[in-house]
Amino acid sequence: MISVITITKNNPEGFARTKASVEGQSYPAFEWIVIDGAHEPDAGIYDAMNKGLDRACHHHVMFMNAGDIFAGPEVLKSVAQHLDFDFIYGDAIEDGKLKRARHTITRGMPTHHQAMIYKKSHVRFDTAYQIAADYKFTAYYMQRGSQKYLPLPICVFEQGGISQQKTALGRHEQTQIRRELNIHAPLAMPMQVAAQTIKTHAPALYWFLRGG
Repeated sequence: MISVITITKNNPEGFARTKASVEGQSYPAFEWIVIDGAHEPDAGIYDAMNKGLDRACHHHVMFMNAGDIFAGPEVLKSVAQHLDFDFIYGDAIEDGKLKRARHTITRGMPTHHQAMIYKKSHVRFDTAYQIAADYKFTAYYMQRGSQKYLPLPICVFEQGGISQQKTALGRHEQTQIRRELNIHAPLAMPMQVAAQTIKTHAPALYWFLRGG
């Protein structure tokens, strides 16, 4: 019983890819919720994601936004075997390479949000943050709930989203969130900067370190 939430706005080609991927899932017990910013105005991506949460009817939710796709037709079937956990996460495919999840929230998101499944609760995305509200949302689950890592790719991540366009702002917001939630990680910011530098200037090394 999973609610798949898709946020889209003026991206028909990306939406078509996501639609085909969602409809291609072999697991039948899910609902697909689409929040279209071109048909229903919102206050930004996290406000739209909150609208999706408010409309979700099933026990667990995940976000597969326009342009993102599942890594294969059996993904939801694999996830459904572990719905007794509050937080389920797996690996991702990025730039054609496997990006293995981390198992901590201290140095940023453990994996792409498209590769994470959350038990529905009262928690909503904090719209005070432009880039890192998903980091705060995920931290709640990783600090409090039961967790299950699935050693398989969940999603194929589409490059070029706002988090990649505004990496410096994202790191700054994550630092604020760590202070707010008392997450002790004094070296998180320089390690994130170093990782981005390696990814830009030595991609082979970056993917070796990330398991790709």
